[in-house]
Amino acid sequence: MSVHDIPEAVDHAPDGRTSTADVPDPEVFAAEWQEWHRDKDARLASEHGFLAVTGLHWLSVEPQSFPGVPGTWSTGPEGVVVELDEGTELVVDGAVVRGRHLFGVIPERGGVDAVWGDTVIEVAKRGGLDVVRPRHPDHPLRVAFTSTPAYAPDPRWVIAGRYEAFDEPRPTTVGASVEGLRHVYDAPGRVVFRLDGQELALTAFNGNTPGSLTVLFTDETSGVTTYAANRQLAVAAPGPDGAVLLDFNRATNLPCAYTDFATCPLPPAENRLPVAIETGEKIPLERGPVS
Repeated sequence: MSVHDIPEAVDHAPDGRTSTADVPDPEVFAAEWQEWHRDKDARLASEHGFLAVTGLHWLSVEPQSFPGVPGTWSTGPEGVVVELDEGTELVVDGAVVRGRHLFGVIPERGGVDAVWGDTVIEVAKRGGLDVVRPRHPDHPLRVAFTSTPAYAPDPRWVIAGRYEAFDEPRPTTVGASVEGLRHVYDAPGRVVFRLDGQELALTAFNGNTPGSLTVLFTDETSGVTTYAANRQLAVAAPGPDGAVLLDFNRATNLPCAYTDFATCPLPPAENRLPVAIETGEKIPLERGPVS
């Protein structure tokens, strides 16, 4: 069982850090982290994972063709449309389509996958704009990928915190890894914690599972040993009293840390921590040397 599954069973020192006497055996802790990190990297580098993306193409009302993508693509009031050449076909939602195909209006942060041979073509909407992103398994970025550098896991970076819900979710506009693009998320609350004698807070967004949270942040390591623009941390659903655990060992890069074909959100201004979070993932090898 992971420390993440039993937040009520972990005691913490006055500064918020986990007491090394109250966590699983360090070897067990490290082994669980290694398994988690291998799984995370495996998803990133899977056949049609984000490292397989070969382009980020913005659609307009004018039909356009793109490298590594069949047909011509456009968007308008009815949504995204592709016009395929004779003899070319895509598979969308298990059905073969030929000629003109209307994908319809894609919801914000939504997407549809169209299969073309061994290629998956992602049709999505980001920042209010429709995009096409082909994912080719033989993309050199994916083929050459080995792993993401990271600090050695340390139980002392499991921090006790509390979740403070806002009276109403706050629409929060943040920048993106693509210049000029903006994302808007509803922030349900914030996570407050203490680290080395300082009280700190992070605005939280909804996570991938009901009740869970995601925080985007930078800190004093950003641009030095960790990726400059952002890291993210998944937080399990708070307990009845708002108690949460922040396991900064599991602070991860977003796709924009590896490729320019991502539209990742940047942290809210208030999530720029004035401390060095010397744990979690470092700058990917694909972006340059790591100290």
